[in-house]
Amino acid sequence: MNGTTNTLNFSDIFKSSFLNKIGAISALDMIIALGLAFILGLFIMTVYKKTFKGVMYSSSFGVALMALTLITTLIILAVTSNIVLSLGMVGALSIVRFRSAIKEPIDIAFLFWAISGGIVLGAGLIPLAIFGSIFIGIVLVLFVNKKSNEIPYIMVVNCEDDNSEKEVLSVIDSKVEKYIVKSKSASKISGLEVTVEIRLKNMTTSFINEINKINGVSNVVMVSYNGDYMG
Repeated sequence: MNGTTNTLNFSDIFKSSFLNKIGAISALDMIIALGLAFILGLFIMTVYKKTFKGVMYSSSFGVALMALTLITTLIILAVTSNIVLSLGMVGALSIVRFRSAIKEPIDIAFLFWAISGGIVLGAGLIPLAIFGSIFIGIVLVLFVNKKSNEIPYIMVVNCEDDNSEKEVLSVIDSKVEKYIVKSKSASKISGLEVTVEIRLKNMTTSFINEINKINGVSNVVMVSYNGDYMG
């Protein structure tokens, strides 16, 4: 019985459709896209550092923003070179779950900025990525660093009786822009504890000393408040 045998020689390897995809994206395009993504990631990281308002700056989050820009650009370069790959990439990325908690709402904006910058660069829309990122950076620097008196504070005052409570609220009313009593508790041992949410006038806190000198006031504590604002 005569049969045919298929042999694979060395030259057939280079005719593989898999290897033919090597030239789908030119080396120059990859270098330009990833180089610009690196610069854009550094710019996003710098803006994040300049606008950070917390106490402990996380350098790892800034590096993650830069890396996210590079990774997104790499993914978009691959997706735009092959339609079949783009469908598989969507399916693969749909199962990814991120468990890291976002501490500040502004961090979400930086994450979307890094992802969007990578997408736009990977798509080849370089002017849009550059000028759009510059505009976003300027807006964030201006508005995030803008000083505001709308920061709410919580004041906890321990009083002996109703008279000292009324005097405390009278001083608060005359010294702050706005206030509202959030809670009040009474104890036979420690007396009254009043929790007041306030908004300061010109960020002045010297009136706390005046409240502390009121007869019947044993303790005054004021801390910044990140909960719901007063309506």
